Amino acid sequence: MIRILKVIILLLISACSLNSSSSLWTKHKKLNYEKSLNVREINSKKEIIKNEINSNIKIKLINKNNSSKTISGLSNNSGIINYDGQLKKVSKYNFSKIKYFNQYEPEIILYDDNLIFFNNKGTIINFKENSKLLWKKNYYSKSERKNNPVLFFSKGNDSLIVADTLAKYYAINLKTGSLIWSKNNKSPFNSQIKILDDKFYVVDDSNQINCFSIKNGDRLWSFKTENTLIKSQKKISIIIQDNKIVFSNTLGDVSALNPINGRLLWQTPTQNKSIYDDAMFLKISDLIFSENSILFSNNMNEFFSIDLTTGILNWKQLVNSSLRPTKVNEFIFTVSDEGFLVVIDFKTGSIIRSTDLFKNFKKKKRKKIKPTGFIVGNKNIYLSTSNGRLLIVDVETGNTQSVIKLDNEKLSRPIASKQSLFIAKNNSIIKLN
Repeated sequence: MIRILKVIILLLISACSLNSSSSLWTKHKKLNYEKSLNVREINSKKEIIKNEINSNIKIKLINKNNSSKTISGLSNNSGIINYDGQLKKVSKYNFSKIKYFNQYEPEIILYDDNLIFFNNKGTIINFKENSKLLWKKNYYSKSERKNNPVLFFSKGNDSLIVADTLAKYYAINLKTGSLIWSKNNKSPFNSQIKILDDKFYVVDDSNQINCFSIKNGDRLWSFKTENTLIKSQKKISIIIQDNKIVFSNTLGDVSALNPINGRLLWQTPTQNKSIYDDAMFLKISDLIFSENSILFSNNMNEFFSIDLTTGILNWKQLVNSSLRPTKVNEFIFTVSDEGFLVVIDFKTGSIIRSTDLFKNFKKKKRKKIKPTGFIVGNKNIYLSTSNGRLLIVDVETGNTQSVIKLDNEKLSRPIASKQSLFIAKNNSIIKLN
C-alpha cells in the first residue's frame, strides 16, 4: 500500500519564447546579503550526519592548477576553480519560465565569453557575457513546444550537441546556430552528454547508454542496463577516462564500457534488490574521477570510492548527498542534503570534518531547504540552494561567511568565468560580480 501511495504521489508531482526584456541583462542591483551567521569516522549505525565533526580543524588547499577544461569535463571533477570575485552586483538575463526546471538539472554551457541556455519552448539562446545576443534558434514543432522540452548540451569543436526530454537529439553549428542534423530516439534523454573524438554518449530513461556519430547522428552502438517501471528524474552521470566510459543508472549500478564498441568491462551494483521497488526515490550524485578512483554518493546515506580499472570498492562512507562532490588535493568536498559541508580523506574515506552550513536558518525553514550545487574557489565555496540563496563558505574553517538572497526558488549549480558567477533559475540567468 505504501509503495502504491509513493507512485501516486510521484505521478501527481510530475503531472520559452524570449520576451522583450531578454536581449539585455537587467540593470545592476546591489546584492542582498542576509544576516547569518582528532579525525573520526561516522559510526556503523547508518546515522545521517546531524552534528558537526571536528569543526575546529582548518583545511588549507594548494591550487596545483594542472587540470585542463577538457580533462575536467570528461572527469566531472572541477577541483579548485580560479575564482575569488567580490560579489557586489547582480543582474539577470530573462526568458520565459521553464516549466520543468525544478524536476531536472539543466546546466549553462560556458565557452570563451559566451553562454548557452534555453527557454520554456526549447529555444536555444547563445549570448555574450556582456548580454549581446549572438543567435537564438528553435527546432521544435508547435506540438513539441507545448510539451516544454528540457535540453541537455555538450560543446564540440564547432558544434553544439543537444538531447532532450522528448527523445530528440540534434547538432547545430556553434557559430551560427544553424541545424546540422536532427534525429529521434525511442526513449527520452535525461543525462549528461560526453564527447570523445568523433562520437558522443548519452543515456536515455530506459537506462540505455547510446553512442552516436557527431557527423550525422547515426547510432554506432548502445548498451542497455536493467530498467525500472517508474522513471527517476535525477540526471544520469557519465565520465570518460583511460579508454573507459563509465555511467550510473537509476538503480545505482555503475558500468564501465569500451568507448569504441560498447563492450562491458565491469559492472558494480551499489544497491540490494529491495531498493529496486523504491528506485524512483534514489538520487545518485554525478560521478567524478580522480587518481584511478570513481567517487559518488546518494540520498541513501552512502558515499563510494570505486577502482576505475576493476570496479572493486575501495571504501564506503556514510554521507547523505545527491550533489556532485569535488576532489581537491587529498580532500573530497561534498554537501549533505541536510546542509553539512563534509570533508573526506581521499585515500581512507575517513571523515575529516563536517560543519553545519544551515545552522543560521530557522528550524522550520531549514527542513524545506536543500543544497543544489557548489563549486570550490580559491578561498571560498559557493553553494546554491533550493530556496534561492547563495551561501559563501570559507574553505579553511568550513563556516558560512554570508548568505545572498537571489530569489525564492531553486537555483542551479554556480559556474565561474573570470570575476563573475552565473547561476540559472527557471526564468533567467543570474550574473554576479
